[in-house]
Amino acid sequence: MASEETVVLNAEHRPHPNALEAFHHVQHDIRAAILKSRRDWDKHEPRMWARAATLSDEQLIGFSLAEDLVAVRSGPTSYGQIVLGKIRIPAVDDELGAGYIHVRIHDPPNRGTDDVKFHSLFTDEHRETRDGPPTAWQAIQTEATPLVFFNE
Repeated sequence: MASEETVVLNAEHRPHPNALEAFHHVQHDIRAAILKSRRDWDKHEPRMWARAATLSDEQLIGFSLAEDLVAVRSGPTSYGQIVLGKIRIPAVDDELGAGYIHVRIHDPPNRGTDDVKFHSLFTDEHRETRDGPPTAWQAIQTEATPLVFFNE
C-alpha cells in the first residue's frame, strides 16, 4: 500500500495534457464523490463543507477541468502512478479566498487512461496533536494549501 514515506511525488505543476486526460476520464466519479462527501459530512460534522454551505450541488460541482484543474503532482508505485490534483471550485470565493478540492486518482500501467480510477478526496481533520481530537474540518482548501500525499 502506498504511503507518504514510499511515494516520491514530483513538484506541484500545471497539468500536462496526459493529466488532463486522466482527470477527464474520472470526472463523473469526482463530482459524485464531492456530493456524497458533503451529504455524509453534513450529517455529523457540517463544518467540513462549511465553505460550500450556501452552494447548490450544481454550483459546487460546476467546475471545468480544462480551466479549473490548476495543479497536479504524481509519483510511481509498484502498481502504477498516483496522481494528485488541485481543482478550483469557481463558486467558492470567500474571506479565505478561492476554494480548491484536492483529489487523488490512480493510473495503472500500460493502458493509457482507460483504466484510470478515482481514489479519494482530501478532507482535512486538523488535530493539534497526533492522537488528539479534531479541532478543525476543511474539505475545501485555500490556494496556499499545498498539494500533498493523502491516503483517505
